[in-house]
Amino acid sequence: MLRDAGIEVELAPTTRPAMAQELAHGAVIRGVDLVLVCGGDGTINEVINGLAPSQIPLGILPSGTANILARELRLPHSLMRAARQLPQWSPRRIALGRARWGGARSPREGGNSSTEVFCRYYASVAGVGFDAHIVYKLSSRLKLGFGVAGYVLEAFRQLLRYPFPTFSCRLDGHAQQGTFAVVHRTRLYAGWLHLAPSADLFAPRFAVCSFSSRSRARYLFYALATLARQHLRLRDVELHQSAQVVCTPGDTATTIRFELDGELAGALPATFEIVPDALTVLVP
Repeated sequence: MLRDAGIEVELAPTTRPAMAQELAHGAVIRGVDLVLVCGGDGTINEVINGLAPSQIPLGILPSGTANILARELRLPHSLMRAARQLPQWSPRRIALGRARWGGARSPREGGNSSTEVFCRYYASVAGVGFDAHIVYKLSSRLKLGFGVAGYVLEAFRQLLRYPFPTFSCRLDGHAQQGTFAVVHRTRLYAGWLHLAPSADLFAPRFAVCSFSSRSRARYLFYALATLARQHLRLRDVELHQSAQVVCTPGDTATTIRFELDGELAGALPATFEIVPDALTVLVP
């Protein structure tokens, strides 16, 4: 279909983690006209980390488990339909989120003992606390075999085991205390939950949704309220806008992990910042 539309493609399959990022970075060095990615949020995350902040446009052919970014851009769910329509899509420049973490930390704190600081872009969501722990515990067998249902199963399992340690997120002079927070670029979470309705992929800011309870029963109520799109009416759920978010653990001896676009990244403390004009994406 792409060749019929006059788009000559070079197929480059991935065979291991981080390979998509290397392929995208190689494409930037070679100065290609366009990079297409067929995969889910994790694969897309690797590609944008190889592409940004170049001007080379990214076209997404949806696949994978959830694919929040494809849903946010209202791309066709069908791979063939997306390929057929892609020649009519237009380039649009967007901001990305970027996480920074690391530095001098002890192994007991769950980090690298060196002074190296890590940076990584993300396009959709950064999850801090409970959901990152789910990703940490989720087996590849469960993820590949059951998709989104695998995450749900692991979430119920960890609901009975996770201690819900507290952390603080500081944004624009305001501090939010929580046991779970999502630093959104997109409105959607987990592919279909409208967790942050005020988020805007085309605006240079985050929408930060935080949940503060440590009660397991309360988390079940959070889930039901989120499904009904009523979670923002709860007194212990907050949603705020910011261009930078600094998250620190309540207890420095406790490891609190975070994920980026559904992939485990690192542990707090971490800073999430907006990078304007970072990526070109093709949109309908």
